[in-house]
Amino acid sequence: MTHTVPFLTLLILLPAIGAAVLALLGLDRRLPREVPYALAVIASVVTLGFAVSALVAMKVHDGGFQLVSNHQYTGTSLGVHWYLGVDGISIFLVLMAALLFPLAIILGRNRENARVYFAWLLLLEASVMGSFLSLDLLVFFFMFELTLVPSYFIIAGWGHQRRAYAALKFFLYTFLGSAFLLVGILALAFIHQSQYHYLTFSLGPLMQTHLTGSQGVLLFLAFTSAFAVKAPLFPLHTWSPDAYTEAPEEGSVVIAGVLAKLGTYGIIRFDLSLFPQATRTLAPLMLTLAVIGIVYGAIVACAQRDLKRLVTYSSLASIGFIALGTIALSQQSLAGGVLLMLNHGLIVGALFILIGFIYQRRGTWQAGELRGLQKAAPVLAGVFTVVMLASVGVPGLNGFVSEFLVLLGTFITHRWWAVVAIVGVIISVVYLLWAYQQVFHGPPREADEKTRDLAWLERAVMAPLIILIVFLGVYPKPVLDRINPSVSQLIAHVESTTGSSTQPSVAVKGVEGTK
Repeated sequence: MTHTVPFLTLLILLPAIGAAVLALLGLDRRLPREVPYALAVIASVVTLGFAVSALVAMKVHDGGFQLVSNHQYTGTSLGVHWYLGVDGISIFLVLMAALLFPLAIILGRNRENARVYFAWLLLLEASVMGSFLSLDLLVFFFMFELTLVPSYFIIAGWGHQRRAYAALKFFLYTFLGSAFLLVGILALAFIHQSQYHYLTFSLGPLMQTHLTGSQGVLLFLAFTSAFAVKAPLFPLHTWSPDAYTEAPEEGSVVIAGVLAKLGTYGIIRFDLSLFPQATRTLAPLMLTLAVIGIVYGAIVACAQRDLKRLVTYSSLASIGFIALGTIALSQQSLAGGVLLMLNHGLIVGALFILIGFIYQRRGTWQAGELRGLQKAAPVLAGVFTVVMLASVGVPGLNGFVSEFLVLLGTFITHRWWAVVAIVGVIISVVYLLWAYQQVFHGPPREADEKTRDLAWLERAVMAPLIILIVFLGVYPKPVLDRINPSVSQLIAHVESTTGSSTQPSVAVKGVEGTK
């Protein structure tokens, strides 16, 4: 479905223009500090407004791509299009990104050299939006790669003590993975050209490419190497503890909350669409790696006394759940995986924001150096409790709904992987409750007693996240009503291409219960 208002193009252009304006403002050395901050907030909030408008303009029960913008802007021989579209799988990731970026900008208002900092944040937002919306594989690759540049400079320029090492490690890992992605895209396009006698990088036509078993497996591995690093999935996760820990707190929010979803989104959007047979062939391997990531992340998180690293390994476990739901290929598991991408972004973003608040007050995020903050900062403790319980998966909060759907759907199609994954859920209760008890309970030290509670602006930043965490836990139906048609269409494509059903009939009937 097309639309008279180019919503999707504006979602990319608005933050990109904001970044360009902030860069040009550097020519005026007398510029007041408040001007870049105001411009960054305006650009990001207007982008959020267009993201909400795009959601409202979409048809609820249409599983196809909507608000499509398709323009050829290179010579016919190159086959590259400005091809954007959004469906029930991508729209909520767009909304999540559109929400977290203005919050990150507000939290970074006092950063040194804020104009440059905000310019990098807005450029990162533009490239993330382009990645979620692009249906031309070369445009997607350009946007996917562009995210590396602002992310690198945000970590290296405003991070903590080991920021240079963390930024370089992040860049090298993700850049190497993306090299395989580019090779895979070109190979797929040339195979398609040999069969249909025209070159294209558009997703729709490339889905019709006929691949041999070995071609499909090799291309799946090429694409997935880039997506698995970006997510990150076990065992390609080793850059994330350093990057998430050393990044500035607002950087951790957008890198862990938004940027990581490009990896899991890529698997859903491109691997399942382009290589359905290879996905089924390699499902046992992918499911095993996902379950190892869940259990490994949970166990390592138990050993952490650094709150940022604890959240990092907790995030690794959550990404494993998303991959598990994706590869299990049932209606419930895939819908749960998409919903978990949204919910995890909100939860991990909120956790890194709260850790940032603690660091501003106490100069540390080491659990062993904090004690009894609940007495001095009851609102901070209360908000942390809600977010922590959502991460644990307590019923009534958003973490429960998505993890339950993933486990239910996986149990239907791949029973024993679901049984082992439950271990990760149980362990998560241990490390998160321990961290909360260590930091907020017990007799406070003298420095802890002086900890100030959340100010009004900090409460305002947390308010939309807490509201969404509770709302999506109590009433996820409006979101699932939009996710399910797109998930059903994707699974139908996998089944028609592979010539066999991915799930028993109970999975198809049972999805109605999630609406």
